[in-house]
Amino acid sequence: MDESRKAHTDAVIAAARRDREQRESGYRERALKIYPWICGRCNREFTRTNLRELTVHHKDHNHDNNPPDGSNWELLCLYCHDNEHARELDAAAARQAGESGRPDVTPATDKPFAGLKALLQSGKT
Repeated sequence: MDESRKAHTDAVIAAARRDREQRESGYRERALKIYPWICGRCNREFTRTNLRELTVHHKDHNHDNNPPDGSNWELLCLYCHDNEHARELDAAAARQAGESGRPDVTPATDKPFAGLKALLQSGKT
């Protein structure tokens, strides 16, 4: 790759990172002013010393949807935020795989207790 092309690529990447950081810091700062510093799932409380572990989760998963009232945000700790996105991925995979959630598993059809009621009523066990 020639130097001018590399310089252009580096400039584009730097601009994209800068824009993302500005966008994130904007809604993050607003969310931290609106909401108490508590995880919306596990209720863990945060202070200035560990505030970096509190994230802003977009309820509709659109990072460009940042209404001034914060209605699309919730504060989640790193662990709950990761869990939220993992659950979303698991649900999407289950929908894609079918009802069982796993394409290689067929639903059970055996009924081991089908005759139990009759046995109990007859007194033979």
